[in-house]
Amino acid sequence: MDIAPHFPQNGGSVRHPAIPERCGPEPFCADGAVPGRVLVVDDDPGTRGMSVSYLASRQCPSIGVTHADAARHLKRGLFSLVVVDVRALHDDGAEMLRRIRTQSEVPVILVAGQHCTVFDRIVSLELGADDVLCAPLNLRELLARVRATLRRQEAGRRAIAPGFQGGYRFDGWVLDQRSRTLKNPAGRMVDVTKTEYALLLALLEAPRRPLARAQLMRATRAHEDIHDRTIDAQVMRLRRKIEADPSAPKLIRTGRGAGYILDARVETVF
Repeated sequence: MDIAPHFPQNGGSVRHPAIPERCGPEPFCADGAVPGRVLVVDDDPGTRGMSVSYLASRQCPSIGVTHADAARHLKRGLFSLVVVDVRALHDDGAEMLRRIRTQSEVPVILVAGQHCTVFDRIVSLELGADDVLCAPLNLRELLARVRATLRRQEAGRRAIAPGFQGGYRFDGWVLDQRSRTLKNPAGRMVDVTKTEYALLLALLEAPRRPLARAQLMRATRAHEDIHDRTIDAQVMRLRRKIEADPSAPKLIRTGRGAGYILDARVETVF
């Protein structure tokens, strides 16, 4: 049986000088990105090298960088996933996540310290993390989480198969299914990810009706290995784009015990 090594519980270095910082074949990609390509962000060269090597040896091409170099690589390279070890950052882990989210919607897995609490994990997910792992980290678990996140991403990439081919108008906003675009009340385009598009479309198709998280998971084609907090994080990101005040949402409301509700009059157009 293939048993993966554990990182030290105290976050200390693991000497592994022979491991390269860039590993794995570059598979095909129709849109220019490399599917499964992982950016591993960790200031410790030993644990960073171990993660890169382990993922790459299991068909996940990976690049390892320090926190200081992460922003530059996110600008230059196309990645399917970012794994960020924030154990050495102490209170700056949230700020690191914010910086990533200002640049990219790429899925992020955080590796937190062994004293990470449930509250810490909730805050991380609400700030935009897609998953949170706590030390000591087992590399086999990391691989499983990476694969689960990449499966969800690929499912969203493959398919948003439209039924009604027109568009929807709500509160001045217009979602056009033909071009898969979203315009704000001023007529300007607003960029949305495929998952955000699918989530908004599901809400528009059932206005003023509560949709459970499980329904939204199915609608976004991202129900494999997903948990409720992932949908919550996606809703938060969408709110930041369409709500006047995301902290007091009026369009996408939370239904107590019932998921989410699009509280607006919706018209079909085109």
